[in-house]
Amino acid sequence: MPQHHTDHAKGLLITGFGGLVLSFDIPLLKLGEGQAWSVLMLRTGTTFLAALVVWVIWRLVSPKAPKLVPGRKASVIACLYGLGSICFITGVYNTTTANLVFILAFVTMFAALLSWLFLGERPRNGTLLAMLVMIAGILVIVWDSVGSGNLFGDLMAASSALAIAGAITLSRSSGEDMGFAALIGVIFPFVLAAVMVGGSGFSVAEPWWIIFNGAVVTPLSYFCLATGPRYITGPEVAMFYLLETVLAPVWMWFIFQEAPSRNSLIGGVILITALVAHSVWQLAEGRKRRADTAVRYPA
Repeated sequence: MPQHHTDHAKGLLITGFGGLVLSFDIPLLKLGEGQAWSVLMLRTGTTFLAALVVWVIWRLVSPKAPKLVPGRKASVIACLYGLGSICFITGVYNTTTANLVFILAFVTMFAALLSWLFLGERPRNGTLLAMLVMIAGILVIVWDSVGSGNLFGDLMAASSALAIAGAITLSRSSGEDMGFAALIGVIFPFVLAAVMVGGSGFSVAEPWWIIFNGAVVTPLSYFCLATGPRYITGPEVAMFYLLETVLAPVWMWFIFQEAPSRNSLIGGVILITALVAHSVWQLAEGRKRRADTAVRYPA
């Protein structure tokens, strides 16, 4: 099998696993029963420590371990992931889980748009159509939040999606392994959260859920999803955030009986349908282009 096919399959496997692990993030945060800044500080602090421990062990075992922050682009990527984490936690505590994950699914379209603006990869007409449909879905969800106190949380979810899409786009353009850069980026929200907690006090009823989240779930998912752009395109990586979109509300329903509103379900179905249709089309087009450009030798 040609190397580029092997790399593509590896990228799909890595990011798929990362997306699956990420789907447990929100339920674990809710199980912690804490104040937003306290949860953010505990989650990001344990993630940072776990990343450092894994990196040191990796460096001791193998000289091929990736750098923590490989270059100036990596610093920007780390900041974007840090900003995304702040917006994400803020969204968790200011809107419903269904709204949060449905809006976060928009990261796929943000990634396509940013690739067009900064990498010169103009989206095809099918991508532009999917973006319009997704905007309609998000308007349905947000309309349900107007006057309910959830609008701020919805905006934070959209900001988190934009920050993550920016990080994915930069990672793709660099060609470097940015797995640890995504984890080191949590130091920025940790410092901010520590300052806020210093004024209001620490409050987490069940800290072990947050520690498990920060030490295992977040590092695994962030590392896999941040490594993916080295092997596959940004929109393909963003596609695997759909696993959280689909599964997180299911876990929340099982654990907390948190049922999504009618508008959230309608908007979510619109988003998921547009994303799945666009992703399937994009992967099919990619396979077709690779087949058309493959070198064929005479028998």
